[in-house]
Amino acid sequence: MRKLIVVCCLSLSTVVLSAQGPRGGQFPGPGFGGMGRASRTPVTGAPYSGIQTTQIQRVLSNGNQISQTQQSKVYRDSQGRTRAERTITAPASSGKQPYTQVTIVDPVAGYRYVLNSSNMTAVQTPLPAPSGSTTGGTPPARPSPPTGIQIATVSLGTETINSVTATGTEVTETIPAGAIGNTQAIAIVRTTWVSTALKVPVEIKSSDPRSGTTDMELTSIQQSEPDPSLFTVPSGYTIKTGGPGSHGRGAAGAMAGPWQRGNRAAR
Repeated sequence: MRKLIVVCCLSLSTVVLSAQGPRGGQFPGPGFGGMGRASRTPVTGAPYSGIQTTQIQRVLSNGNQISQTQQSKVYRDSQGRTRAERTITAPASSGKQPYTQVTIVDPVAGYRYVLNSSNMTAVQTPLPAPSGSTTGGTPPARPSPPTGIQIATVSLGTETINSVTATGTEVTETIPAGAIGNTQAIAIVRTTWVSTALKVPVEIKSSDPRSGTTDMELTSIQQSEPDPSLFTVPSGYTIKTGGPGSHGRGAAGAMAGPWQRGNRAAR
């Protein structure tokens, strides 16, 4: 039976801390479950590989529907280095050929690389210091949600999800009427299942009336050491350096709550 852990029903004059949902670089991009740019504490000693599939569906006011699917191959070795690779397909009208984009996050060397197979380049940017580091300073504070947000967190217990043991959490964020100019309350529901052995989400489902539904799955999971060459820049690639802020946008986007993403979209 699902156990209610915490329910916060707050007045319009109370500021609420963000719900503990799928934060830390999980979605919506290649950084699934500790793979991404916002994850500042590498997970070591738990190697794996798998397929990350993201499906987004949105129904417009006129009944028209938008459906998008993105798939990436993801890897992590025992040292906490990660790799995500996906094929980028440009619109047919552009005349450009599909190419492979690979993101390697190497906390051992302290760099992040974005590889582009179309021009054989690798953009190198320094990583922020891991959370808890005595040399990295204090991580930026997460913005508080708008006044009056109501948050309910429910533990879903432990189940087998995508062939691994995972613990589930369901977070419901309710934006009351009038909080952001809305005439009726808005409820955003996000369910996250995290592998207990790998410390990585294997399923994230999100439903937001403003942006539709998102379903992210990590499947074909292999709990073995990937080939070490996957975490290095191949020979023949030209390495270009980028500034420390080059990866910041992805981190902020991944850590943002649903209300933050909705406000940015509105702007």
